[in-house]
Amino acid sequence: MDSSQRSDPLVGLVVDARYRVDALIATGGMSAVYRGLDLRLDRPVALKVMDSRYAGDSQFLTRFQREARAVARLKDPGLVAVYDQGLGDHGAGLPYLVMELVEGGTLRELLRERGPMPPHAVAAVLTPILGGLAAAHRAGLVHRDIKPENVLISDDGEVKIADFGLVRAVAEAKITSTSVILGTAAYLSPEQVGTGDATPESDVYGVGILTYELLTGTTPFTGDSVLAVAYQRMDNDVPPPSAAIAGVPPQFDELVRRATRRTPGDRYPDAAAMGADLAAIVTELGLPPFRVPAPANSAQHAASAEFHSRLANRADSDDGDEHTTAATAPPQAPPPILPPREATPPPAPRQHTREMPRDPDDWDRPRTPYRSGQFAGIDIDELVWARQRGRRVSLFWAVGILTLTAMVAAGAWTLGSNLQGLI
Repeated sequence: MDSSQRSDPLVGLVVDARYRVDALIATGGMSAVYRGLDLRLDRPVALKVMDSRYAGDSQFLTRFQREARAVARLKDPGLVAVYDQGLGDHGAGLPYLVMELVEGGTLRELLRERGPMPPHAVAAVLTPILGGLAAAHRAGLVHRDIKPENVLISDDGEVKIADFGLVRAVAEAKITSTSVILGTAAYLSPEQVGTGDATPESDVYGVGILTYELLTGTTPFTGDSVLAVAYQRMDNDVPPPSAAIAGVPPQFDELVRRATRRTPGDRYPDAAAMGADLAAIVTELGLPPFRVPAPANSAQHAASAEFHSRLANRADSDDGDEHTTAATAPPQAPPPILPPREATPPPAPRQHTREMPRDPDDWDRPRTPYRSGQFAGIDIDELVWARQRGRRVSLFWAVGILTLTAMVAAGAWTLGSNLQGLI
């Protein structure tokens, strides 16, 4: 989604006499996301308000309500909770979802800030994603739109998937958008490109592409157009991440390979099966636990700062009014309502490192300013070196033992062959 903090006609309104719209977080092809407040429960929430073109589509509204009810029943730490849904005041406004407000940012924003991740950070991101998808797959639901923009990271290190059900509702309404296609093309499975069908295996394919991007900093397919990117996966296998960046463990190459096979039946059958393989890889490689950092310059943080700044300005203004009497103070105009500030633009694209990081033991220390060739402030070339050093020690011991064994065997054979002559 494109971040924006400009003035918005919905900001300040109360929807259905319950949800106050406080600040615009981001806009996209299907909807806009706002920071809001549930006035009844005094709880901060996220409001996803659908585009006006969906308001008059009865098929979409029916599907929208049905999908919202289904998703609201899902309970998993890896899923953004859905609290409520509505169609605007008395059903005549814009359809909206009320969701858990994740104070943090998106995985896309984190990748822009910090670049590709080492294997233990990738595992920390994927584990809750696959857990949330597994809960949905068990309930018979498919996400259909796995991508970094739909993965939220909280300031507490929680990783959650958002936007379940929206793609299906939009698809059945036969309303498409260039920006929707642009945001999805890099992660679509071959069957979604070819027939539009989506199954749990389609979500697995999207997670496979996401895994490739987390490890390398890029998606595997590029092209001159959206269609070119989408159709490349029809005839081409996803290359191993180790072909793009040195030091990726072969276990992650195999994870990506199996998740992104072109035939759905050759992939993991669902997110639970892929999650089990990932857990086995974590154990096999001895990957350390990792707390995923939230992006520092996120649209959500900008919206939150803007909202609290306006509250502070109003409080200062009200406090000044209390100390000014009508007899002593000259007439004053009310303080102007300033439009929200523009969000901090994302950093310029940079050249990612071509090697995996080396030291896996110090990734959860306090964040330091980012530099090229780093993730979370640590140089990205330590993990391979440490792993190779351990392998060299083991190799030296093995070679030494084999050499000693060979020498003893050769000596014994020589002694046995000349035993008659010695006697």
